[in-house]
Amino acid sequence: MMNRAASFVLCSILIFAGCAESTAEGGRMDPLVSANNQFALDLYAKLGERAGNLFFSPYSLSTALAMTHAGAGGETAMQMARTLHLTLPPQAQDSAVQALIRHINGDGNPRLYELAVANALWGQSGMSFNIDFVNRLNRHYGASFESVDFLRDAEKARQTINVWVEQKTKEKIPELLKTGTIDSQTELVLTNAIYFKGRWRNAFNKLLTRDDDFFLANGEKAQIPFMQLTEHFLYVEGPDYQALELPYVGDELSLLVVLPKARGGLAKVEQRLSSVTNQKMRSSEIDVTLPRFKMTSGFEMKDVLSKMGMPLAFESGADFSGINGRGGIAISAVIHEAFVDVNEEGTEAAAATGVLMARGAKIKKREPVVFRADHPFVVLIRDSRTGCILFMGRMADPRA
Repeated sequence: MMNRAASFVLCSILIFAGCAESTAEGGRMDPLVSANNQFALDLYAKLGERAGNLFFSPYSLSTALAMTHAGAGGETAMQMARTLHLTLPPQAQDSAVQALIRHINGDGNPRLYELAVANALWGQSGMSFNIDFVNRLNRHYGASFESVDFLRDAEKARQTINVWVEQKTKEKIPELLKTGTIDSQTELVLTNAIYFKGRWRNAFNKLLTRDDDFFLANGEKAQIPFMQLTEHFLYVEGPDYQALELPYVGDELSLLVVLPKARGGLAKVEQRLSSVTNQKMRSSEIDVTLPRFKMTSGFEMKDVLSKMGMPLAFESGADFSGINGRGGIAISAVIHEAFVDVNEEGTEAAAATGVLMARGAKIKKREPVVFRADHPFVVLIRDSRTGCILFMGRMADPRA
């Protein structure tokens, strides 16, 4: 029976029932960052099929699912690997995960912003789990193992896990697991949480914020507060889009805003986000007008992930024998929630995921480029050192 503790942090939760520096370490992370970013774009394409605002943490989701993959076998493992774009052998994968988590958590160095990820395992009390699986997640993902009693008091277990998520996300995700999401059939929950708070390197002056029209996709207009700033930023544009990078203090993370030139051009730009986000950017003087916004998005990911290529993980024939040594469990739900607040001072963002498994050169002086985000656009929060996409979404209606 498992009685050893481990530490696990990330803005995602998995529930089971019954980017690149020049250093050697940076190179080791490259394949993992590439996999995360490709998964991010794949997932955006699926989630973006629904209208309206959208925000999620691909890093949180991919990490939580990678923890689950560590206990998968056979075709189940192959489907998950293809969906997550995992190409490294297990030992190299674990090494890359460990390096990236240490990198994101700052490796003990003081920083000018807050960024932290955490992971944890919540297993049925008295039930045996594969010690190699638990030790692997403890060693490489920093995941602690906590015993809870889903069988006799699923509600208390749900509340215990929610408190952990709330603490790790600075109260931004207070109830990831809603009433009824886990029951007596639940055997294991893998939790992952991520939290970020950073100030702009070039803050917006609150005195310049003014209400103005934001043009919605349906042709309507909404009066919302717009922040304004003229400064040098990294920038690139194409025939139908503008892309602007707003760095946070420390220049280690940034917000990338991808704005269609046409008010109705978001869908066209979204279809080729991969090429847009990989364009080389240059410093230019930019006259920025950006809406102040806050939003929370929540998803049940089972159907989306099945369509993306890993249906077997949710079926009775799933092979997760690496988790408990006997199999007989499958993912019953993947729950994700994310929060973001963009204002004059900076950005605060958090996310959580739950996978439930149940049995069964000089710049010439010129006029600044006008970047007026008064219609729907895409946002990404990236680690500038590795290129890893931590958060991603669409701002369709700042009022929501």
